[in-house]
Amino acid sequence: MEKFYSIVRGLGLKRGPQRWLGGVCGGIAEKLNVDVAFVRIGFLLLCLLPGPAIVFYLAAWLILPDQNNSIALESFLEKRGTGR
Repeated sequence: MEKFYSIVRGLGLKRGPQRWLGGVCGGIAEKLNVDVAFVRIGFLLLCLLPGPAIVFYLAAWLILPDQNNSIALESFLEKRGTGR
């Protein structure tokens, strides 16, 4: 799993500091160098179409590192592993 986390961190895509929920749209906007409002509107339009937009957002929130390079899924699995 460590190799997976290092690959994700190497993408240079992080959850953004401009957050409403998880910061995924803010991180995508920062990476694409566009206004976060455009990304949020695009995501809302995707939610109106039938498809896995919400699942994609949740997966991105779990996998993308935040501004401190901390990955939520990695932290959860570490806490779960040490709790036994």
